[in-house]
Amino acid sequence: MKPIINTFASLTLTAGLALTGGLAAPAQAGGSLSVELTPRSAQDKRAMRIGLGIYAIAQGANQSANVTQRGGGNAAALGQRGNGNYGAIHQQGDSHDASLRQSGDANAYGIFQFGNGASGHVSQRRNGGTGMLIQYGWN
Repeated sequence: MKPIINTFASLTLTAGLALTGGLAAPAQAGGSLSVELTPRSAQDKRAMRIGLGIYAIAQGANQSANVTQRGGGNAAALGQRGNGNYGAIHQQGDSHDASLRQSGDANAYGIFQFGNGASGHVSQRRNGGTGMLIQYGWN
């Protein structure tokens, strides 16, 4: 019985590679790395909010939303409903896309993208949420 299972596993792996192009085409060098930071304690949440506030001041933002794009072919959307929300999207490089949706009150979030071709989408739906998404993409 064991040889049949091994043969079946080998055939499944080969078929999977063939269907995904693993045997027919060279590997593509593109990809991305994403790290999401979500503070757990009230003290960590305060520290992250202070950091996002300093970022807003450094960018000259005097409102609750800030989008900075440096590069070409970038797309960003930031929607807010509620009171006291702050959202930031920073894209540096080419062909990034990001969206941040905040509903509720007192939310703070930043999406920071570097390199090329990163894609990040975040939705905050409750009150007092805080976080950050840092991404690096490459082609």
